[in-house]
Amino acid sequence: MADRAAVPEVIWARPERTGRGPKPAFTRADIAAAAVRIADASGLDGVTMRQVAAELGCGTMSLYNYVPRKEDLYELMIDAIGAEHEMFEPSGDWRADMLRNAEETRAIMYRHTWVPRLMPGVFGFSPNTLRYLEHCLACLEPLDVPAGTKTELIALLNGVVTTYTGNEIATAERTRAMPWSAEEENAVRMAYLGSQIATGAYPRLTASFTEQSGPVDLEAVFRRALERILDAFDPDLR
Repeated sequence: MADRAAVPEVIWARPERTGRGPKPAFTRADIAAAAVRIADASGLDGVTMRQVAAELGCGTMSLYNYVPRKEDLYELMIDAIGAEHEMFEPSGDWRADMLRNAEETRAIMYRHTWVPRLMPGVFGFSPNTLRYLEHCLACLEPLDVPAGTKTELIALLNGVVTTYTGNEIATAERTRAMPWSAEEENAVRMAYLGSQIATGAYPRLTASFTEQSGPVDLEAVFRRALERILDAFDPDLR
């Protein structure tokens, strides 16, 4: 937009709609819901101002009165899915509560597979995100460490969940795009790996693969990663 603001601004500090005219036909929640529907159906690349306007039944230019930049639209989308977090009553067991939060975040990302891709570029201080952060801090109330350390724990845990889940989703999407099955590709790749291990050039890898023979339990690996992060912040384990 030629008339976009020349200074930084936060979408949440703006009025719901700028410009003159009749009463606003849509709310930010309407716009975010439309964008989320498009992303769920067509992926993040399908989310354009034109497509969102069409979903809402309005003109593209009029949508800019509500959302001046596409980056703002992304913030609305992340905030919208943030409402899916359950703000449960903390149990008093901070480890169990944070594991529950992490697993719920992963489930949300599987419902909206575009989220891991979008997360790094969004600042994250939207209303629902702030509520979620406050909820996490409430869960961490029994943890006897400084407040800054608690926010580091939340950030690290969310980062691991986003990266791990994003990799799983990307792998699944890549597999679906191939003209052969995942089993066929895995068989070919494992055969190649076996041929390389057999050369004797990788003794440490050979020992590792021998120790971990059989299919990898990805759910167990995910849970262990979370547990290790929590261990690092647990004063009782130092």
